[in-house]
Amino acid sequence: MQSYQLTLKPLSAFATPLYGDTLFGQLCWAIRNRYGEDRLIELLQGYTEQRPFAIVSNAFPEGYLPLPKLPGYFYNEVPGQDRKAVKKLTWLPLEALDSELPSWLQQAKSDSQLAEAYQEKGYSHLVETHTQAHNSINRLTGTTGEGFAPYNMSQQWFHPKLKLHCYLHIDQSRIDLAEIQQCLEDIGQIGYGKDASIGMGKYEIEAFKTYALPIQASANACLTLAPCAPQGQGYDSANSYYQMFTRFGRHGDSGVHKDNKPFKNPVLLAQAGAIFSMQLPDMPWIGQGIGGNGELSKSIPQTVQQGYAPYIAIKLPA
Repeated sequence: MQSYQLTLKPLSAFATPLYGDTLFGQLCWAIRNRYGEDRLIELLQGYTEQRPFAIVSNAFPEGYLPLPKLPGYFYNEVPGQDRKAVKKLTWLPLEALDSELPSWLQQAKSDSQLAEAYQEKGYSHLVETHTQAHNSINRLTGTTGEGFAPYNMSQQWFHPKLKLHCYLHIDQSRIDLAEIQQCLEDIGQIGYGKDASIGMGKYEIEAFKTYALPIQASANACLTLAPCAPQGQGYDSANSYYQMFTRFGRHGDSGVHKDNKPFKNPVLLAQAGAIFSMQLPDMPWIGQGIGGNGELSKSIPQTVQQGYAPYIAIKLPA
């Protein structure tokens, strides 16, 4: 597999966070829409048997990675910072990987510190969340009808100068790089995630280049860059650190209308920024493909979930 770094520039607000597993799902729909369902079925052969055709990371601020959520004793103290300020340090500069892990917290940045670096007046955060009022519309009458029940949806508004980095592994023996790039451009033009039909989730691709993820000397652990399913992967549970969440997925694109059953079965995943101590895999990813054979969806039985994640090999102190 070849590794790439994708640079995205948000063009609108987003109603869905740019997580790798969600972006992979939209990539599958984009392949189906542009190249046909048979092509997508071909690419997904072996997906749950450690043969993914593509793996997508979360999107991170340009030049930064998520700071691992490790117990405080792994890190050196940050002089002059109280506990609340330290908890806001969430972004690790890529160049910090040239140094040992205990020094990472001292090099980490908060959202507001990154926003200040752009020297743009009026912006104190990389991402601001606002709510937008919605209401269901009766498409036959063009009105809200008798059941007027407005509700709010959250939207994420990015700093106007922010660019995002996303990391991909692509099996070019199965799909051409130009095809992947075209499908990612399709997503950016149509919109990513919820409320794409009303202008949310638009972006443009500014760069797409080969990129080898860093590997620390004497590495003994994996720092994940996307949600993953590490169950049964042989990691050392006593020396691994991660936060779990449940993905309550639903179909996108035309799958929303399939048999009036858009929802998938829930999946338990580890968030990006997890640390798994283990003998480093032979492949540049950790995790597994989930689904197929109706395990995730009764309406579309062949549905799969990206439980793979790109990782950076790091040295976790004993």
